[in-house]
Amino acid sequence: MPKLEAVEYIPFESIKQFDENRMEYWFARDMQNTLLYTEWRNFHKVIDRAMLACKNSGVNVNDHFVDFNKMVKIGSGAEKQVIDYKLTRYACYLIVQNGDPRKEIIALGQTYFAIQTRRQELADTFNQLDENNKRLVVRGNIKQWNQLLAKAAHNAGVITNDEFAIFQNAGYMGLYGGLTVADIHMRKGLKDKDKILDFMGSTELIANLFRISQTEEKLKLDQPASAVEANNIHYQIAEKIRNAMTAMGTTLPENLPTPEKSIQVIEREEIKKLRNSKTKLMLDE
Repeated sequence: MPKLEAVEYIPFESIKQFDENRMEYWFARDMQNTLLYTEWRNFHKVIDRAMLACKNSGVNVNDHFVDFNKMVKIGSGAEKQVIDYKLTRYACYLIVQNGDPRKEIIALGQTYFAIQTRRQELADTFNQLDENNKRLVVRGNIKQWNQLLAKAAHNAGVITNDEFAIFQNAGYMGLYGGLTVADIHMRKGLKDKDKILDFMGSTELIANLFRISQTEEKLKLDQPASAVEANNIHYQIAEKIRNAMTAMGTTLPENLPTPEKSIQVIEREEIKKLRNSKTKLMLDE
């Protein structure tokens, strides 16, 4: 069976938070655990080095490392006050750059935040990008919106993996004229391990991003009480988007060409370019 698109498990994605303006951030205490630092005092040394790097780059430290106190349980119902930080993507980037290079998770973090930074740089000049880089930007946005959609669906009663697969299928069927995930997978000639969204061109990705974002918004507004209602909403939103495309005379999703390169291949190529580039990342300036 083809692999369904779900919330991609990356350790740094799973602990990412969003504020009321949908701006992303990370808690330092969560980062400590993810980066496998057992003691806060050792991890705080990494934060200190990252803050120094931030200052030396001419960037306001307080814009990226926001400290606050919180209460944590220490056993037997007792609590104590500890310090924590709200970290921006830039702060996380600096932390993994200053972390213990012997840790495999640090290397993963360096790659992850480099990719996220590149996506942001590309997004700022989207209209000037070539097709592959447009795909990279939109695919990154979809990963974030899929997290929000998964949360909204869960609140509506979409709990198990099987229920989430049915929920996803409903959206694809509405947008693709009744084609299921398996149908689309076969139509694109993909391998079982491939994800459909990784083999879409920018136009097809944008259509799916609209489907995902509008469904997430509708689920929050309507607050359906069951998985069945959530599935119907996903299908109806997707079908309306398809009908709008038909009315405008644009190419329907299933008829758009399938790119030869997957998103993973493009990401590796972009990271290689960054490493070999004579110009530094925006974060390093």
